[in-house]
Order: sequence, then structure tokens, then C-alpha cells
Amino acid sequence: MITAGMDTSAISVEWAMAELVRNPRVQKKAQEELDLVIGMEDIVKETDFSRLPYLQCIVKEALRLHPPTPLMLPHKATEDVKIGGYNIPKGTVVHVNVWAIARDPTIWKDPLTFRPERFLEEDVDIKGHDYRLLPFGAGRRVCPGAQLGLNLVELMLARLLHQFSWFPPEGLNVDDIDMTERPGVVTFMAKPLEAIPQPRLSTHLYAR
Repeated sequence: MITAGMDTSAISVEWAMAELVRNPRVQKKAQEELDLVIGMEDIVKETDFSRLPYLQCIVKEALRLHPPTPLMLPHKATEDVKIGGYNIPKGTVVHVNVWAIARDPTIWKDPLTFRPERFLEEDVDIKGHDYRLLPFGAGRRVCPGAQLGLNLVELMLARLLHQFSWFPPEGLNVDDIDMTERPGVVTFMAKPLEAIPQPRLSTHLYAR
């Protein structure tokens, strides 16, 4: 569980940070929430997550647009079944395209836009109960490390956003950030994200 969660958690944070650098409005709104809840003289802890609803929305939106395993792991039909008018024979290997589901314009408004507010307007479950958003799968084969993965991603993002403001490299505009995906079982950025941090908190909070 821990091994499988390493790449996927890192990938999710990198995609989320890329979207936040490209969307300064969202980054600023998240920092305002963090400053209000945590203040400028402390650092984020896991116990703070329940008081950071906008941060949770950012994580959901990043996992919607950039699921780390876009086709999930392969499943096998245990019996003959009919889905959407198609006959699926027993023994068929099935891949669920959660990437396409999460970008379907018939179920998401402005599906290609990074807009965390959509999850404030409607509470969408992320752990397999709402089939519009399935980064961890669903049912008996749901990812056993879903909560661990969410905690890791939320904590990394919260600390990166609270302790630093992030900007594109000198000479680049936010629209110049390459959002091309590298195909594979897990979806890395084709070109690793580069961003410039600017400290926001008191100096002593950066010491170990």
C-alpha cells in the first residue's frame, strides 16, 4: 500500500501545484483560508484538515482533472454482464477510463477548467460512492490506501501553500507551463514542473 502510494501521491501534488501556479486566484484564496485558520505563526497539521474545506476542494479538483492512474488497474468480469448495451463476457479484462469520466461535459460544467469551487456548490464523494469522480476506484476493489493518499496530498499541498507563494520561472507566463501528460500506467507530467517559491511565514518556522 505504501509503495503504490508513493508515485501516485507525488504525481497528484505536482499536478495540483501546476494548476495552482497557473491559477493565482485559486492559490491566493487557499492561502487566505490557511492564514485565517492556521495563522502566520504556526504550521499546518493533519488535525487542521477539517477546518480547511477549500483546500479539500483543491485536492478533489486536482484528482478530477489529473487522476494519477487514468485507466485504473485492470479488472476482470467474474460473470457475464451487460453494461450500457454492451455484452461483457465472463473473464473479460476491463479498464475504467476515470480520466474521461471526470472530463465528460455531460456531467461536469466547464470540465476542462480548474475550478475547486464546484465542490463547494455540490458535495461529491471521492472514495467510490459517486461514479463521476473515481480516482481511487469503487466497490470491493477500491484503493485500500485512499485515506492515506488523501492525507499525504492534503498535508503536502497545505504546507507548500501556507509556507510559500509560488510563481512561474522568470520569463514565463502562467500559460507557458506545459501541462502535457506522459502516457503510462501512472500519468506523470511530460515536463516536470518548475516554480519559484517565495517564503510567507516567520523565519523560525522554516527551521527543523
